Amino acid sequence: MPIGVKADSAAPSPAGGGKEQRVTKQRKAVSAALDDLDDFVSTQELYRILHNQGVSVSLATAYRILQSLADEGLVDVLRNGDGEAVYRRCNVTVHHHHLLCRNCGKAVEVEAPAVETWAARTASEHGFTEVDHTVEIFGLCPDCTALKAAGQL
Repeated sequence: MPIGVKADSAAPSPAGGGKEQRVTKQRKAVSAALDDLDDFVSTQELYRILHNQGVSVSLATAYRILQSLADEGLVDVLRNGDGEAVYRRCNVTVHHHHLLCRNCGKAVEVEAPAVETWAARTASEHGFTEVDHTVEIFGLCPDCTALKAAGQL
């Protein structure tokens, strides 16, 4: 948080739009928890983590904050294999995709120029403009693959 910004003040949304978001204790706690996580997390998982840390935040507030962070482009959101929304603070600021382990949740960020070319060409062929897309590839990471081969998974 910038020096001089109080927890109850408003901060402009970096995504443009001009909408200001209040920087509350709960928002700071959610943001800090995301900073400490390497993998995607569901709202309910994050809620449990926060409560285990002694942070008082309702599940509804956690949902709103995560959606707000996603809308502002501050976190990535995708659907896991069960269709549940999961969130993660990503290190990559450009458009990218993810490889996700179905077992442990490990995520790897990947750029895929061939996918970008295919998406643009396919959209154009069908007259679509202002196109967005999301690609997630699910499988087993190398560690979970080794566990499965050893009969431990």
